[in-house]
Amino acid sequence: MSASSNMNWDRRNVLRAAMGLAAAGGLAACGSNTGRSSGGSGDALVQYFHAYGEAGVEQAVKGYAKAYKDANVTTQWITGNNYEQKLFAALLTKNAPDVFEFHPQIQMVKSGQVADLSDIIDPVKDDFNPADIKSHTVDGKIYGVRMIDDPQFLFYRPSLFKKAGVQVPTTLEELIEAADKLTTSKVKGLFLGNDLTSIDRPLIWSAGADTLTADNKPAFNTDAVADGLKQLRALFTSGNLLLDAPADSWDPSAFIQGLTAIQWCGMWAMPAMQKALGDDIGIFPFPKVGSAGKPSVYNGGWSMFVNAKGKNVEAAKEYVKWLWIDQKKYQEDFATSYGFHIPPRTSLAASATKLKSGLPAEGVKLFNEFGHFDNIGWTQAMIAAFWDVIANTVRKNGDPKAALDACEKKVNAELKKLFG
Repeated sequence: MSASSNMNWDRRNVLRAAMGLAAAGGLAACGSNTGRSSGGSGDALVQYFHAYGEAGVEQAVKGYAKAYKDANVTTQWITGNNYEQKLFAALLTKNAPDVFEFHPQIQMVKSGQVADLSDIIDPVKDDFNPADIKSHTVDGKIYGVRMIDDPQFLFYRPSLFKKAGVQVPTTLEELIEAADKLTTSKVKGLFLGNDLTSIDRPLIWSAGADTLTADNKPAFNTDAVADGLKQLRALFTSGNLLLDAPADSWDPSAFIQGLTAIQWCGMWAMPAMQKALGDDIGIFPFPKVGSAGKPSVYNGGWSMFVNAKGKNVEAAKEYVKWLWIDQKKYQEDFATSYGFHIPPRTSLAASATKLKSGLPAEGVKLFNEFGHFDNIGWTQAMIAAFWDVIANTVRKNGDPKAALDACEKKVNAELKKLFG
């Protein structure tokens, strides 16, 4: 699993995650090895990481931990595609991690699961991307330290575009037309993930809408979003879309192996793509949907949280401060040495040599111009509800407006639980 955001979760795991966060029960712990006895001196801490797909990440993370001298920090490297399920299960047990990576989720704040980190972030808050701070803030308090920003784009093969006489699409209509022209007996024109849920939020943003308003009301149920769903249905039935690929869109293998001319994927995959395809790679944002829309770039990423119910909260906060605030050399290494990611620290993003030229620099430019960040109030249950919309309209030819109305009712019910 690459360093992506919610996009790499299958539907079953998202539903389990939603239930786990809401009910905080019913799951078994993952493994009996707590691994609380290696490293330096002082308190024993355990940190959870999902298994990144890029070579060297595990060794780097464990190396950072070993370098910390004020506690024995052990890393649980969670393999498979159900990291969130294993994390939530472990958080219910006495073997819960002290520190763990995840995405900002308001349920974890309201349930008291994650610690307020304002005191360690405030002194350097101005050096973080303001959108990253906002996406981790509830009632003026900051929960979680962003480790990496992961913008996602549509990658394409310029040589195939030239051969087919295709220009870089700026609208969803043009993207669908390009997919038709690029499709051959051996290559599909476009890959948007095996179930199309990877582009759920880009579809909303590119249609000029949003997941929620600033005062936490549904904002996605618009005519433009409905029209976008109709267009995706036409694409789905056209035969020009790659479906049932060996790996989902977070993995660049379909693009590298020539199964598709265009693929939705993340900036993390650029080194692997460049190694395989050289300079025959370009990127563009998800195109605008409708006349009032605007191209969008989805910014995923991972953040570090402290378990507020753990036995070593202060020691855990000190470790997080040391690694993700004080140690800039490790932060840059993590962001740029194992796939490309944008450091959330603006000073590091500006100085990171590997992101200053070529395709990575273009990715940073698109991120800055069109980037959107997750709303901490857009929960896993809401994500699952909108994925139902995609399944029922794009894959099953249901009525988009009716599906969006049903989704809005579900989202409103979740918002009422959260905000009253």
